Amino acid sequence: MLGIGGHFLRASDPEAVTGWYRDCLGLDLDEYGQWTQEAGPTVFAAFPADTDYFGSATQQAMLNFRVRDLDAMLAQLRQKGADVAEETQEMEGVGRFGWVTDPEGRRIELWQPA
Repeated sequence: MLGIGGHFLRASDPEAVTGWYRDCLGLDLDEYGQWTQEAGPTVFAAFPADTDYFGSATQQAMLNFRVRDLDAMLAQLRQKGADVAEETQEMEGVGRFGWVTDPEGRRIELWQPA
């Protein structure tokens, strides 16, 4: 296996959701929806079925984006009117984390690696 080749999600308004990810998170998507990301770690982890870490109990998975500057990204999201969690978390040796909810209620984690 070489890596993750895509992330697909259901949306009631696919164009609006794609626009939000492009405009708020800065995904530079080409005409096919492809985005070339920087090389770096990708975590694959299973959580207990009753975790509240993903937000809503109906959310079965959570997308995590690596960011250069968590504070700047959270400020950018707030400026664009996004639903940003107030709390952040730091894990020694791992990095800092923050969260935003997309327009259709999916919680997304933002990670500034240590």
